[in-house]
Amino acid sequence: MKLHSTILGEGKPFLILHGFLGMSDNWKTLGKQFAKDGFQVHLIDQRNHGKSPHSDEFSYSLMAEDIKQYCDAHQLDDIILLGHSMGGKTAMLTACLNEGLVSKLIVVDIAPKYYAPHHQQILKGLTALDDAKLTSRGDAEDFLEDYIQETGVRLFLLKNLYWKTKDQLSLKLNLDALKANVENIGESLPVDKSYDGPTLFIKGEKSNYIIAEDEELIKRQFPFAEIQQIPDAGHWVHAENMKAFYEAVIRFV
Repeated sequence: MKLHSTILGEGKPFLILHGFLGMSDNWKTLGKQFAKDGFQVHLIDQRNHGKSPHSDEFSYSLMAEDIKQYCDAHQLDDIILLGHSMGGKTAMLTACLNEGLVSKLIVVDIAPKYYAPHHQQILKGLTALDDAKLTSRGDAEDFLEDYIQETGVRLFLLKNLYWKTKDQLSLKLNLDALKANVENIGESLPVDKSYDGPTLFIKGEKSNYIIAEDEELIKRQFPFAEIQQIPDAGHWVHAENMKAFYEAVIRFV
């Protein structure tokens, strides 16, 4: 699958993978900063997200293969690979399956463990929003408020809206495929997979996606991992405390 990306700067390739229901645009501010620091930043839309192709098939093995194909197409090796949440799971598996491809791995607020499905209300709201065929972004935000109370989450999700016609908004996401495969989002990294390169796990202080009990599993599959907590941040660490997040990443790379 030919993934859509935005490429910024020149230097060592630094690939960034967004989370579930996100897109590469979520990382533009940080991407521009990393490009200024001397990296060639690739902000990638994963399958069924952003401007990348849609497919009925959706799994981490497929998404990891998408990243390998992307690197082959762009003649990239010795890459830095960063992934947030779902993108972190993709990044972990990509590093494990492709020896020598990833020189440094950064996993943001996700562990290699299984997570029970927990996006049902968001998917219900997005389905209703898409069916409503609204014609203004303001109406869309008001509509989504009935399903999602957190303003930040609503604004994050509404970035998926685009003008399908001159007077009808629609979603960039392949919502049907994501709903059909939502069980796959929480899958654990296969227990027989590991990555021996330098790895940084970043967790938000206010997030419960990585807890103390996960450290043993992380170290088992990523023996050279360090774990750093970002203060005053939840699951969207990079948006909620961008300064501290940037400092942690730039120190590591």
